[in-house]
Amino acid sequence: MAVKWIEALIGSLDQKKQYKQHMARVEALPEPYGSAAKALNRYFIYYGGFTDGDTLITMIGDHADLWERAAVDGTPVRAIVGDDPVEFAETFARSYSGREWIAKERQRLAEAIDAAAGDAGQDEGAL
Repeated sequence: MAVKWIEALIGSLDQKKQYKQHMARVEALPEPYGSAAKALNRYFIYYGGFTDGDTLITMIGDHADLWERAAVDGTPVRAIVGDDPVEFAETFARSYSGREWIAKERQRLAEAIDAAAGDAGQDEGAL
């Protein structure tokens, strides 16, 4: 019972444990892979805007897998991220289709405009 109450306040304890495990994997990466992975993870947190913990945990885990494999294979960092690391990061994050905070705000905006227009989604040109 106490676990459900705590999780209602702070989120899934299992997800927090998985997140810490994935981050420990990133910390263990040799250089330059560790630095690249940490920088990208930081960007994912700011860019992603995920409200779905499962999606974030999956993405961070897959990202750790990517860098572990690159380290084992000796793949150069630029061979993974290309010339534009921002484009790489945003494309990578977009491939995880979880709920994002902006989706909720888009819905809220559309509903507010419908209510303000008084037409609940009707075409104004038809009036």
